[in-house]
Amino acid sequence: MLSNVDLPAPGLLWTRWATLSATHAALGRSGTWSIDELGAGRQDDDGSWARFALLDGRRAVLWGHSREESATTRFDPALDLLTGAPDWLPWDTLSPLAERDRLGFVIWHESGRWSRVRYPDGLADGMTEMAGPMLTAESTVTALSRFGPRQAAEQLLAAAVRAEVTAAHLTDLLTEILTDTPPDVTAALDTARRGGLLPGSTAPRIPAGRRPPMRRVRRLSQGEHDRLVWSAMQDSPELSRPAPPTTAELDTLVGWLQDRAPRGDGRCSLLAYADATSFSSQPGDHPPADRPEEERYAAFRRLTELVRALRRAESDPRYGRWLFLRVETSATGVNVERRYDSWPTWWHDDGVSGPWRTNLQEEMDGRLPPYRPSWVTLLDPSVAYRPL
Repeated sequence: MLSNVDLPAPGLLWTRWATLSATHAALGRSGTWSIDELGAGRQDDDGSWARFALLDGRRAVLWGHSREESATTRFDPALDLLTGAPDWLPWDTLSPLAERDRLGFVIWHESGRWSRVRYPDGLADGMTEMAGPMLTAESTVTALSRFGPRQAAEQLLAAAVRAEVTAAHLTDLLTEILTDTPPDVTAALDTARRGGLLPGSTAPRIPAGRRPPMRRVRRLSQGEHDRLVWSAMQDSPELSRPAPPTTAELDTLVGWLQDRAPRGDGRCSLLAYADATSFSSQPGDHPPADRPEEERYAAFRRLTELVRALRRAESDPRYGRWLFLRVETSATGVNVERRYDSWPTWWHDDGVSGPWRTNLQEEMDGRLPPYRPSWVTLLDPSVAYRPL
């Protein structure tokens, strides 16, 4: 299913983009807004980007990704932005981006209208954030007016629409710019020429693409892939392995917990998850007590240090390191449970947060194959995709 999108005609969108690109080129910012032989581009410092290309008088395509606003790449369930897209799109460019969750929007113009894949109402795709300065003439004039008088911005844009931009139009706009170096009008004119804004120049066109005979399509969202792994971990048995050695690190952790018993009777509980880069804990029946005089989070930081020290001390190059730890102390004793291969019933699953798949893969790679649980195969990124 497709949806129509309210955007300016491709020619207007292109003219506005090229005008803004020329202005930025004059100021040495050609990487932000740009024109090249494959179309128009935008690149932001945070990794957000957009591209716009013309094919012929009636076809064009706009695509990109906003790091903050493209919720389409994070939607659960997975959303394929290329389902039902026309054969002539630049598939060689778009397909790899979609596979890597780097395609936040793709909108194409054909037969007098802009279209895209339909997705739930209210779902942000980032297009407005990335193409906003070109969506209306007023938006473009406002963006240009940051560099000079509004009247000069209006005159420059009007000349661009007629493909009659001159050095004077750019100079009039940029004459008030206060920088260490004067605006590079020659660079601006070169960009304007590539964009078809000068007399006798034409905008670049890309050839029509070809739909690939087969491509990989995400069938599981990131969240669905996580939950698949976590569910398998919950169903997994523990593999047989030797008991860890007796260590001073365990004695230190037990002593700390007994000293933090919330009722002062030595009874204290610890539920923890740890891997090489992350740590989290959940409250048990008798969670360690904070102390009024200590710095905020001091107890958590100390607990993290103690758990990590124990995990290092108990690690083995053959069968690896545990992931989950449960410790229950009393005044005179301790009960310890370790889980190397499975998600224990005592660790709450909210369906949203859990071990990162990349971290789990690192842990599994550090074990000999006989000590890797069956769910390891589900960590492969290709599990989330299907051929189409």
